[in-house]
Amino acid sequence: MTVQDSGKVALITGGSRGIGYGIAEALVARGDRVCITGRGEDALKEAVERLGADRAIAVAGKAHDEAHRAVAVERTMEAFGRVDFLINNAGTNPVFGPIAELDLNVARKVFETNVISALGFAQQTWKAWQKDNGGAIVNIASVAGISASPFIGAYGISKAAMVNLTLQLAHEFAPAVRVNTIAPAVVKTRFAQALYEGREEEAAAAYPLGRLGVPQDIGGAAAFLTSSQSDWITGQTLVVDGGIFLNAGVG
Repeated sequence: MTVQDSGKVALITGGSRGIGYGIAEALVARGDRVCITGRGEDALKEAVERLGADRAIAVAGKAHDEAHRAVAVERTMEAFGRVDFLINNAGTNPVFGPIAELDLNVARKVFETNVISALGFAQQTWKAWQKDNGGAIVNIASVAGISASPFIGAYGISKAAMVNLTLQLAHEFAPAVRVNTIAPAVVKTRFAQALYEGREEEAAAAYPLGRLGVPQDIGGAAAFLTSSQSDWITGQTLVVDGGIFLNAGVG
């Protein structure tokens, strides 16, 4: 079946695999064109081949690199002439352990990648297209950012900052640009593998819906938040968690 071109374009950071690729798939499937970024050139090339070279381009680089952010936006504009949607998905979580022993240099790295890069990309897309033409931004946070997150505290704090960054951007960029957050629970990706590898059935048992998330779950949510069906939604955090927060009550 031929998909009708929507005329819209998305820039998706961390888009070569996992949640980012799931979002890219969902947007391409509805007719958008995409630019995906990531650190690995080979992974990006494979992703573009799967998405379709007529629908996708890729720019390799590190999200915390200011020059990379500028090039990614510039390449998107050169290839497609616009950048309607920004999906801030790139993230890192290089440390596991109690926050009392957290190396502050590691904490700085987490914030540079997870928060500062998202703000930097938002500034770039705003100036390049969205300020004058509108659009939407979706920040990928985590349930770790809206609850205590033992042993991944730096990651959780950074994702809480992403939630507040969404509020600030939504306020300042309105009415031209809508800005929302998706906060997933555990999604089956290489990034989250340590949280379920070898014990997936046990991990999934804690979820009322009986399974862990998959990238397509987040892709569907991102497609909604960048569609006309969500035109009156901004500054919100959409929790996509398989019902895990339902278990936080008493009893």
